[in-house]
Amino acid sequence: MAEPETYGELVVVTGMTGAGRSTAAKELEDLGYFVVDNLPPALVEDVVGMVDESHGHEQSIAVVVDVRSGSFFESLAEVVARGVAHRRTTLLYLEADDDVLVRRQEAARRPHPLQAGGRLLDGLARERKVMADIRGTADIVIDTSNLNVHQLTAQIARSFGTEDRLALTATVVSFGFKYGIPVDADFVADMRFLPNPHWVPELRPHTGREKAVADYVKTQEGAEEFLERFVPLLVEVGKGYLREGKRFMTVAVGCTGGKHRSVAMSEEIVTRLVKQGLDATAAHRDLGRE
Repeated sequence: MAEPETYGELVVVTGMTGAGRSTAAKELEDLGYFVVDNLPPALVEDVVGMVDESHGHEQSIAVVVDVRSGSFFESLAEVVARGVAHRRTTLLYLEADDDVLVRRQEAARRPHPLQAGGRLLDGLARERKVMADIRGTADIVIDTSNLNVHQLTAQIARSFGTEDRLALTATVVSFGFKYGIPVDADFVADMRFLPNPHWVPELRPHTGREKAVADYVKTQEGAEEFLERFVPLLVEVGKGYLREGKRFMTVAVGCTGGKHRSVAMSEEIVTRLVKQGLDATAAHRDLGRE
């Protein structure tokens, strides 16, 4: 007998304008969901079908549906009640007090989609009326009135994250300073304090991924001391990142050309992070450029 197919979850994110829908969508994307924003309810089934074909049934999906869909929004309750393609559907509703929503909208300097030239409060009142029925059918309601961004993302993570998705992912990128520092780096470590294998004729043509070069680099004075201090620092900072809802850390490790020292040390950092239980991988941005 064939094994039954596993279907990813479908999360429908909706709620009041300014209550945090975009923050919730970004967090779900970080958790591995395929996210589509501002989707008319009638197209939900089409999107699920396209994701099934391109990513497989196992891919979890999140769609953001709100009053920007206009009259199409009224069909949302029907879509949720009917279900979509064997997927477990969860309706997430975000709300907040009017005074909080007004402050957020004014800070964003954006009009309410239902304001129609009137006051912001008029738009909110119309939205609450439109949303009343769908709010009553929501599986999860989160009042964000007293939540900051980090608290909201943590709540989304607790509701929709799995243990593997909640782990920290670290990418250790080797690079050459002469090509510029990676712009997305959370940390930058400079390996130019170590002797350069470039000046050792038998090592020059090889890279830091090869044992001879790696052994040379890691046995230099100061290399082990650096690793013993730097790796625990990354582990501790990683714990703080998780507490703040940040699950991706990019560590840039540089040397002059990105061929010898930075590559060898990046590989060693990854090995030690993995031993500490982190999901870590190495990437060598400038390897092969020379």
